[in-house]
Order: sequence, then structure tokens, then C-alpha cells
Amino acid sequence: MKLITFDDGRVGRLELEERLVLPLEVRSTREYFERDGKVLETGERLLLDDVKLRAPIMPKKFFHTSGNFREHEDESKNVDWSHPMHKGIVFFQNVDAIVGPDEPVIYPEHLTSELDYELEIAVVIGKPGKFFGVDDAPDHIAGYVVFNDITARDIQRREMASGVFSFCKAIDTFCPVGPYIVTADEIPDPQNLDMELRVNGVVRQKSNTNRMSVSIPHLVAYHSPQGYSAGDLITTGTIQGVAGFSGDPDMYLKPGDVVEAEVERLGVLRTPIVSWQEGHGTPVPEKVDW
Repeated sequence: MKLITFDDGRVGRLELEERLVLPLEVRSTREYFERDGKVLETGERLLLDDVKLRAPIMPKKFFHTSGNFREHEDESKNVDWSHPMHKGIVFFQNVDAIVGPDEPVIYPEHLTSELDYELEIAVVIGKPGKFFGVDDAPDHIAGYVVFNDITARDIQRREMASGVFSFCKAIDTFCPVGPYIVTADEIPDPQNLDMELRVNGVVRQKSNTNRMSVSIPHLVAYHSPQGYSAGDLITTGTIQGVAGFSGDPDMYLKPGDVVEAEVERLGVLRTPIVSWQEGHGTPVPEKVDW
């Protein structure tokens, strides 16, 4: 099943080949998972072209994973950072920064000049739980969705001097998610999905989930001591090809760019990059620093 959130927050099942939306009698996708999917259809049939897709879910908690693809860890050695990027780095994402498909990332020119992309998969938790093992982890996985971990590299570089980073990824609109959630029953092998990110049609990142250092069930079990609620998200880390480790400053994102983050069977998440002026209709504010 492909689950979407659309228009003013309605939830529906997407029939992609027929381009139809079948609305469901539930207030949010989070509630859908809280009710274990036991919800009815409204009986309506809407055309996909007639609805506006939103971020498919607003989780209670959003767990970040860093350094899970060895190739990304290896490319991080191209820059002289104060701390290595090993697997096992975990932190929380700001859920208020979430935007949906075709919604813009607003470039905060007063904060950063190194706006970067990171293609990832987010695992959707269906069954609450805590302190469980790898063998039990699949019982807690409800589905998967594409995530683009937008990052201000210059801010991250400063944060890494303390061995932590969060602010660089948590700025408003820096968390595109979508276009829909694909339930786990439609993804028989999540460890063999092609991944590709394009900027203005040019491939920047390309890999496969089979190159993860830590498998998805292991990752879900690892995070479980923090406690899961239905609808929580867990990212799996990004692949090689980010601008910040390329040595080419021209690869950083800029207003006018369009990013397409694609994962096999999970769809394409399209994100335009717009200036502060275009996004907010006001001049860029002064930077507040310490």
C-alpha cells in the first residue's frame, strides 16, 4: 500500500497506476499506524492530479543515523574535519522542519553558503516498543519513505569541532519527506534498493541499500532503547556523492535548483530550492550569532 497525506491533512491510499486517491477515515497517517491500519475508506475516488500531496507523516520522534554507508564515511576523509564520521552517530531531527513533495527548501543565505543534499531512506515504525532485538525488529517496521537530509555544511563543520551536530540539519524546511509511505509488505527486500539523487537532472548520488554497514533490522533494534511510538521515523544514513566532500564548491545547492531524490519502489521526492526572498517575501534577516 502507498499512503499519502494530501490537501488539508487528509489521509488516503494511492493507486499510482490508476492515478487515483482513495481517502481513508482517519485523521493522520500517524493515527493510521496507531490503529494498526484498521481504518475504513470513505468511498470517495479522487484524481491524483486534483489533490496536493503533503509530507506523508508528521512523526512524534524522528531518529537520525549517520555514517551507516561506509562509502560516505570514506568520502568524509576527503575533508579535514575535527572528528571522524563513524557508524553509530545518532541524534534527533526537528520534526517542525519537515516539508513534503514539491514543497521548497528555503535557502537561509544569512546562515549558510554551503547547502548540501543527502539521499536517505526513513523507516516508519508501526508497532510501539523498546529494548528489543534484531530478530524482533521486523515486527515493528510498518513501511519506508524517501528522505532528503538537507545540511548546512559550514555550520556542520563548526559543530563537529565539539563532536556533535544537529543545528545544521534542523533549520526550517531542511527535512523533505515523501512522496508517500510504502508499506513493508510491498518491499520484500529493503536491503536491495537502488538509490539515486539528481540536481537539475544531473546524477550526484548513486548506490544501493545493500551497501549499508548496519542492516535496517539491526538499526531499528539499536535505536529501540529510546522507545518507539507508532509513526516514528528512523533514517538509515546517506550514500556517497555529497557536495561537501567532493572538493567542488559549485556542487552546493543554490536557489533555482531542483533536487530529485529517488529510491527504487519508494518513488521520487522532488524539492525546489528557493531564496529567502522568494520563500518568505521579505528581505534576508540579520544573522543572530554568539
